[in-house]
Amino acid sequence: MPLPDVAELLNVSVTKVHGLLNDRSLLALRVGERKIRSVPAEFFVDGAVLDSLKGTIAVLVDAGFTDEESINWLFTPDDSLPGRPVDALREGRKTEIRRRAQSLAW
Repeated sequence: MPLPDVAELLNVSVTKVHGLLNDRSLLALRVGERKIRSVPAEFFVDGAVLDSLKGTIAVLVDAGFTDEESINWLFTPDDSLPGRPVDALREGRKTEIRRRAQSLAW
């Protein structure tokens, strides 16, 4: 989702969305031919940022992941999970996902 769409979804200004990116409550990548900064739609539930996202991002950053690597990890299917780490977060299994993220630093 482009940042203006994120702002509309959250009912905040684009400046506030930039703040969420700066404080690592959200992650964004530049996508498409025009390299528009965008946030994955799966990071939102019922018009709000996924509760477990900020802490999980912090664990991934502490493990040395860049924003792009963090998003790739969250969206890469894992054979030991039924799906992707982001799906498990959306299902409320943040402890399991954060434990896996922590182990990546070792």
